[in-house]
Amino acid sequence: MLTVSLLDAHLARCCSARHLLQIHAQFIASGLLADAFAASRLLLFTSATRFLPLPLHHSFHLLQLVHHPNAFSCSTLLKATLLAGMPHLCLPLYASLPASPDAYTHPILAAACASRRDAAEGGQVHSHAIRHGFGDNLYVRNALLYMYSACGCLWDARKVFDAGPTWDAVSWNTILAAYVHAGDIHQALGVFARMPARNATAVSLMVSLFGKRGMVDEAWRVFDEADCRDIFTWTAMISCFERNDMFAEALHVFSCMRREPWPLDEALMVSVVAACAQSEIIQNGELCHGLIIRAGLCSLVNVQNVLIHMYSCCLDVVAARRLFDSSERLDMFSWNSMIAGYLKNGHVKDAMSLFSAMPHKDNVSWSTLISGCVQNNQSSDALSVFDNMQSQGIRPDEVTVVCVISACTNLSALEKGKLVHDYIRQNKYHVTLLLGTSLIDMYMKCGCLEAALEVFNIMEEKGTPCWNAVIVGLAMNGLVTKALDMFSEMEASGTAIPNEITFTGVLSACRHAGLVEEGRHFFKLMRHKYQIVPNIRHYGCMVDLLGRAGYVKEAEDMIESMPLSPDVPAWGALLAACWKHGENEVGKRVGRKLVDMDPHHDGFHTMLSNIYAKEGMWKSVNGLRGSMKQRHVPKVSGHTVLELSHSS
Repeated sequence: MLTVSLLDAHLARCCSARHLLQIHAQFIASGLLADAFAASRLLLFTSATRFLPLPLHHSFHLLQLVHHPNAFSCSTLLKATLLAGMPHLCLPLYASLPASPDAYTHPILAAACASRRDAAEGGQVHSHAIRHGFGDNLYVRNALLYMYSACGCLWDARKVFDAGPTWDAVSWNTILAAYVHAGDIHQALGVFARMPARNATAVSLMVSLFGKRGMVDEAWRVFDEADCRDIFTWTAMISCFERNDMFAEALHVFSCMRREPWPLDEALMVSVVAACAQSEIIQNGELCHGLIIRAGLCSLVNVQNVLIHMYSCCLDVVAARRLFDSSERLDMFSWNSMIAGYLKNGHVKDAMSLFSAMPHKDNVSWSTLISGCVQNNQSSDALSVFDNMQSQGIRPDEVTVVCVISACTNLSALEKGKLVHDYIRQNKYHVTLLLGTSLIDMYMKCGCLEAALEVFNIMEEKGTPCWNAVIVGLAMNGLVTKALDMFSEMEASGTAIPNEITFTGVLSACRHAGLVEEGRHFFKLMRHKYQIVPNIRHYGCMVDLLGRAGYVKEAEDMIESMPLSPDVPAWGALLAACWKHGENEVGKRVGRKLVDMDPHHDGFHTMLSNIYAKEGMWKSVNGLRGSMKQRHVPKVSGHTVLELSHSS
């Protein structure tokens, strides 16, 4: 005679479908269908077994045979349906079940609604739970709280939370997680402050939220003050530092974590190795690789991908390829990472060869190869790849199109650029700030000013980059007045704030037109109104502008007062001004300085020699010419000294 204890023993030893069916037959023959508890034991096993081709179908028929099924039996079948990836069947199945629900039934239904993000059905489950007297059940309320949070109904989730007479750690963590995932830092802080006990999960959530918002100090304070930490807390803090480009700090926290016996997991090591990659210190990366091997994480595809990325960033593309070739599981990210690694290290041919071997390509694959070709000065190859992409009927994303426009700009390929622009119009791309700016830059550098201004005028969003492209482009093409007018329009627009690049364009325009007073005005405006610290290009423009206009002493004073070391072009502009305006004393000082700074520059030697000759300093002339021969300084013909100084 089969009893419940014997049934459990038989099920524990069950190893095949035939064996299971024999147990099932004994179960029926022994009359255990009348025992709801015994029936639930068999139902629990059959709903999750791998021995039957249709376990849920079998379990449903078994439930129909049970004389008086209990709530546990019904909940078991609902849970099996959910775990089998069929949450849409849970509510219809619930409606057909013969037994009344218990406290474990509605949480399963709420989880099914959460997995489908179906707040409407979730509301029905909530109403049904209240109708059956489970409205104040903590387990049910936690499930409803999670369901509303998962469906994005934070107001409903908060109503459930606020109505609860008592809450446990799960309740607090769930409502906190809801606000964290929604990015609502104000509400998250409020919940965190009210928590009676801040466990490791709560700390991890807040550190993660602060990290995503760039609030690193706040994240560290929460982490540092935490009474308890787990592996997720450490991972959140390391990820926070890594996300905010504080790679040394991320590695320091990892080093501190290693002093305690915490296990290593996938998420942790992905963040740590990513920090190693960005810091480009290969010894740290190799150490982490060793830890990964010892922890048995090597076979995880995300870990393999970040290691490939790390070795590529650390310029060891051979090690990256060895990992790639030894991997048994490659995904799209693996291929794209390896291609990006080759391109970062300048191996364009290897990248193109690997790209050709890819079984499947996504937009990131195409974009990575095209942008990599452009960055490696292989713009012709970039355009060829783009043509191949179009021939396969693949619609490029905005990033890819911008890279193609950059390739056209580098090659001064105006006709190709126009074709790309036509493609953008025909395929109804939205001309974003990035896309519009790249088109303006291309047309300006190709001398097609009307087309550039046409793009500018149709742009809905006119941010600082597109204003800069227009101002710099107009100045480059000699339309100085128009460039300065555009700067005034930019200030009046209220949609963009001038930055360093803006003033580089404005000062360049003044330099080309010899507008000394205007140049002085804009140089002061940059510092006093916009609090922009001038960089070497701004000073170079002013020195050249003042020097050309004959204000040699003022130009020299500006160089001497620079808070950063003057570069060769700035001194070269001053030397040319000295020669032009007969300022020989200043010219000799500047010339000697330039010969010391760039001893192989023919133009500087020649200019200084001419100044010496003009002063009748023939001994110095001969000494300088002898120095040129000794240093094997080549003579460059066909260029003025000023041109040479600005090409340095």
